[in-house]
Amino acid sequence: MDILRSYIQTASDFLWGFPLIILLVGTGFWLTFNLRGIQFTRLWHALYLALIKRKEDGDEPGDITHFQALMTALSATVGTGNIAGVATAIAVGGPGALFWMWITGLVGMATKYSEAVLAVKYREVDEYGTMSGGPMYYISKGLNAKWLGALFAFFAAIAAFGIGNMVQSNSVADALESSFNLPYWQTGIILTIATALVIIGGIKNIGRVAGVLVPIMIVLYMGAALIIIFMHISLIPAAFEMIIVYAFTPKAGLGGFLGATVMLTVRMGVARGVFSNESGLGSSPIAAAAAKTKHPVSQALVSMTQTFIDTIVVCTMTGLVLIISGEWSSGLTGARLTTVAFTTGIGSVAGEYIVSIGLALFAYSTILGWSYYGEKSIEYLLGIKAVKPYRYIFTVFVFVGAVAELETVWSIADLFNALMAFPNLVGLLVLTPVIVKVTKEYFDQGLGGSDKSFMKSEKK
Repeated sequence: MDILRSYIQTASDFLWGFPLIILLVGTGFWLTFNLRGIQFTRLWHALYLALIKRKEDGDEPGDITHFQALMTALSATVGTGNIAGVATAIAVGGPGALFWMWITGLVGMATKYSEAVLAVKYREVDEYGTMSGGPMYYISKGLNAKWLGALFAFFAAIAAFGIGNMVQSNSVADALESSFNLPYWQTGIILTIATALVIIGGIKNIGRVAGVLVPIMIVLYMGAALIIIFMHISLIPAAFEMIIVYAFTPKAGLGGFLGATVMLTVRMGVARGVFSNESGLGSSPIAAAAAKTKHPVSQALVSMTQTFIDTIVVCTMTGLVLIISGEWSSGLTGARLTTVAFTTGIGSVAGEYIVSIGLALFAYSTILGWSYYGEKSIEYLLGIKAVKPYRYIFTVFVFVGAVAELETVWSIADLFNALMAFPNLVGLLVLTPVIVKVTKEYFDQGLGGSDKSFMKSEKK
């Protein structure tokens, strides 16, 4: 077993090394260039569509609203990566790792936009009248490569049980046991019931719950972070200076700055950034395909705000707390480092509870989002009749994850998460002309300037 685990870990480390990182970020730069920086020129309009213009036409095809599709995707990405992932990046790569997370997030917005364009354009209506879409569909139909689409679906289905299920419930159980002495099995039962009540009802139920849960958990976590930031507002300029300077100098937290390199800082920032926002991995466009929309670009603009909120907003809040607290160089890492930073900034009891509850909510929401990704992958591979059995099996594994030792599962989850990216990136790169064409048609028709606030911003 140890030998198998070693091989799996080696394969995972190799796939998550520089080849995949360069491919993911390079694809983001390529799409940014071809789309003329759409994530910058259309950001305010995208935020307007996502957060303000909440009324959709009743005759638009789809299962859930723009906002619910965004919240479902955010439920899957705003998770342990925002708490533990940022801490690991800064502990190992130094404050400069946050700068490279920003770069990854900014170019990743173009990737996320492109994934959603293709997901909506190539989506299908299944025999129950619900939408099905994502990389498996745009790879199969757009590239005429059914085998590659099936390969993506297989990787995603396996990853859903790992990164989207067992490792999340285990993280919740560990956090609640540490802070509240709640036994692992009790957390497992609570999570299993809570998951079943939501996912058995399908995407419409998931969308409704995510639409309520995700904004609450993000606001609560960010609220606590902002309190700490405002309590130490005088340290913010120095914190930003450290982020910029250390992005290009060999300063890392662990090991007392010894042996650190610029490449380590870049690698940690980019890797944790991708892990957090999942841009390029192909997961979130599965949720985007379910949105009620007449045009792919409309939902794609909303979808790209997911990466902005996840990385540029939430990860930045965590990073600033770590830096201004001074704990980033303490030798700790992961969720424990974030907990210590919050307790330093806001008090021991409050800080520990905030991180533990935040981690629990983030992980639970990830379970909900990934349950849908896995469901649609199974449907693509085995047909609609496999969906209900899948939901029950997925629910059972939530309990298994809460009470089991998961070292090997973590490695397998990381491995299949990385494997998802390769067929998806092939689809994005080959179908770039399609993405550009659909985008041009949308804005040439004036569809992107129909709301008054956007028209005013364009005139300015």
